[in-house]
Amino acid sequence: MEPPAAPAADRPADRPADRPADRPAVLLATADPLLHAEVQRLAASVGVGIVPVPDDGGLLRRWQTAPLVLLGADRLRATADLRPPRRPGVVLVSSGPVDQALLRPALDLGVGEVAELPSAGAWLATALADLEHATADGRVVGVLGGAGGAGATTFAAALGQVASRHDATLVVDADAWGPGVDRVLGLEHVDGVGWEQLAGSHGRLAARDLREGVPRRGRLGVLTWRQAAVPHLPGAEQVAEVLAAARRGHDVVVVDLPRLGDSRDQLAAHCDLVVAVVPATVAGVASSIRAVAGLEDPTRAGLVLRGRGTDELAAQRATGLPVLATMVSQRGMDEAVDLGLGPVRSFRGPLGRAAGDVLDRLRLAGRAAA
Repeated sequence: MEPPAAPAADRPADRPADRPADRPAVLLATADPLLHAEVQRLAASVGVGIVPVPDDGGLLRRWQTAPLVLLGADRLRATADLRPPRRPGVVLVSSGPVDQALLRPALDLGVGEVAELPSAGAWLATALADLEHATADGRVVGVLGGAGGAGATTFAAALGQVASRHDATLVVDADAWGPGVDRVLGLEHVDGVGWEQLAGSHGRLAARDLREGVPRRGRLGVLTWRQAAVPHLPGAEQVAEVLAAARRGHDVVVVDLPRLGDSRDQLAAHCDLVVAVVPATVAGVASSIRAVAGLEDPTRAGLVLRGRGTDELAAQRATGLPVLATMVSQRGMDEAVDLGLGPVRSFRGPLGRAAGDVLDRLRLAGRAAA
């Protein structure tokens, strides 16, 4: 048997700047020599290191830390008997069709994908190549308007601006009837793909393709509708794939959520934190009560109060959500947007500080989930 290829982390020359140097290599657990050779061939074609784990002890030791686990069909039952903790990124690989009797233990183990080789070779090669351009801890924050005209899109754009000072950031426009995050950020004339092109895609979306394909300025990219006269989101599975690719390819993903509807709840389920922008008035808080009532997990949600008219404790009692940040009106914001500069004129201004407070909370949520 040929020695395994050197782990990708040991090849600094072609490693992207945003990929940790000590990232573990992909695990391959199989005793099938044909399957082993085919996976190694696919990994070598995209320059990714594979670490074979011939014994159960080695697999368990590396189970949680590997970015991807390729579990051979011949090792599935034995691995399921070990009862390792459930984790994302487990792919069942096989030489030919998978025995249907293995699907139940695969589900029990938490297998997310099945790759029947050689027919699924292109998919697996894409998944392996994607690891070269994935960030280690991308976090997703959703922003919704607690009331009409609350300024959710503006705040989503502000989060994008502040986050992109240091991190690769993507702002995702999921509010079909909003003003458009590309316009608010001054990126409407920058070429790039939009929801229209992604709606026709199938299968796994590579993080690198998404990151390099969307309109971008420096570390900040946007995904929105580019040409649609009547914009609408693609199906739930495609949206989930886009958000997964966005998370893999960016440190921070900001989603401008619609206020209500099934699509709002589906999108919010992918967020580590959901922020409701609430006008600090009695009417604004009352409207926000209805807007946040349907959130599936209120422990991952909070408020941003805009204005001076409402007590923070009163807003928290009324909605049941904590106040993450407050902000007053910012002078010159409309002018800055009209000039294509984005809403944040100063990172020390009210909007910049509020966005920074929310991003700090997002980082805390990420550490708590780790």
